[in-house]
Amino acid sequence: MEEELCPHCASKRHHPRNEEELKSLQNRISRIQGQLSGISKMLDENRYCGDVLTQIAAVESALQSVGYIVLASHMNSCVKEDIIAGKDGVIDETVELIKKLK
Repeated sequence: MEEELCPHCASKRHHPRNEEELKSLQNRISRIQGQLSGISKMLDENRYCGDVLTQIAAVESALQSVGYIVLASHMNSCVKEDIIAGKDGVIDETVELIKKLK
């Protein structure tokens, strides 16, 4: 099997995402895109600020959830493999990734 670049750490990913995982992530992203379109429409309609902010919070939460799913996958594959191989630098990289998610 040909290795592909890990989208998380730009190194070789030894375990490509399976079809089910990929489809689930893509579905979540599609829903988030729909929510963003809904927010844009709300702004065009000059909707109540509180309603817009509620939808923005929902999008932020949904996107963060996707980030945690990708992070967990990264930790269970790339990070785990690097630690087993004795590449301790992956720990600092992972901490920085976690900080980026909040």
